[in-house]
Amino acid sequence: MAGFQTKTFTKHDDYMTPKSAWENIEQYIPKDKVIWEAFYGNGESGKCLNELGFNTIHKDIDFFENNKGECVISNPPFTLCNEVLIRLKELNKPFILIMPSSKINTQYFRKLFSNEKDPIQIIIPRKRIQFIKTINGKIPKDYKSCCNFDCFYYCWKMNLPRDIVWLEISDKEKKKKRETMFARTLKKELKKKEKEDKKIRREVGRVLTSILKKVK
Repeated sequence: MAGFQTKTFTKHDDYMTPKSAWENIEQYIPKDKVIWEAFYGNGESGKCLNELGFNTIHKDIDFFENNKGECVISNPPFTLCNEVLIRLKELNKPFILIMPSSKINTQYFRKLFSNEKDPIQIIIPRKRIQFIKTINGKIPKDYKSCCNFDCFYYCWKMNLPRDIVWLEISDKEKKKKRETMFARTLKKELKKKEKEDKKIRREVGRVLTSILKKVK
């Protein structure tokens, strides 16, 4: 659950995590640990993680008054990032958090992690995460994804293979891209065939009309 304000994003609305955001990094999320998706939002993020095979705790409870799971995988309210990070460090809780790329330049982030023996690691998405906007728990009928800011996956004590991981196109994305291209090609061929069929029908109609005129 994110909160952010730009020209297209309103501060007081909620922006939920799309399943693709977790699919993109599922190889970096441990399946042998209990995960706490600590920010409930509309409840879908935890369901997505469970569908991907992770043992996930996702309850509508106060993050600051609870301590669940072995690591936190979440998209916290962006306006509370400082408080969330302080709390996670107090709990000594490993995490992967989706936050704006600009957070790494803030003074509080520097203060929390610049001298940390366990350094922050970052996963950089291939493209912007298109959050799902909700108002009063529902997606507006006229809603269209238009996220115009970049986010990173900030990781702490997750033992990534590198401190900076640049995501490559996944096998699922490759498959989806192939399927999309096939669908477009098929649609184009069907339209072409439809035009040819119309042309044939017109020609047949012309011939039949000519024959009927001769019979008369």
